[in-house]
Amino acid sequence: MLQLDKVTVNYGSFRALDNVSIHAKEGELVVLLGANGAGKSSIFLTVSGLNKTGNGSIRFRNKELVGMKPSQIVHDGVVHCPEGRKLFPGMSVLKNLTLGAYVHRADKKGISRSLEEVFALFPILHEKKDLPAGSLSGGQQQMVAIGRALMGRPKALLLDEPSLGLAPLVVKQVFDVIERINKAGTTVLLAEQNAYAALKIANRAYVIESGRIVMEGNRDELLNNEEVRKAYIGA
Repeated sequence: MLQLDKVTVNYGSFRALDNVSIHAKEGELVVLLGANGAGKSSIFLTVSGLNKTGNGSIRFRNKELVGMKPSQIVHDGVVHCPEGRKLFPGMSVLKNLTLGAYVHRADKKGISRSLEEVFALFPILHEKKDLPAGSLSGGQQQMVAIGRALMGRPKALLLDEPSLGLAPLVVKQVFDVIERINKAGTTVLLAEQNAYAALKIANRAYVIESGRIVMEGNRDELLNNEEVRKAYIGA
């Protein structure tokens, strides 16, 4: 469904991604594990069209994404929920969510249906829909960020560090929702430092270090890999 083949990205003289090849089949939940600065966000920004590739191919449903405008990539079904949420704190929760549907703005009925789905997934956001997004707790702001991405009607959802800075109980809630989104049919690529929580809901995973894929395998293979456990799980 989504395939990166030998993708290279440079930031000036710095090589952020070096011949990265990964794929996600339709309906899979695939995790990218790596420390801060390893290249996880660079992969997502490149898939989203916000980074230019030096070399390589990115295909979604057999359509080449390299060179496409970010808005067209979203319209075609690849939606990115960025690290750090990137909300508009002074705008209401409802307006933040509605912005996620900008590429579908002509479809008013469709936007209303998407909102209903988001509110069903996150009932607290319906209660707080008229409040400024910046007034919400960190966990609730993450719900807004995920909800905004869902408003783009993703077929493939890229989630970048959704557990960052959240309390353990909230992390569990967020990962439960991610699993529900995936089981409802959306392909998910999840970039995480919280390896244990991410692998528990994953089908497969890749480990990235210094812009290179250094390991890949299914959930059980990586959960039981001694190097992965020492580096990312702490056991």
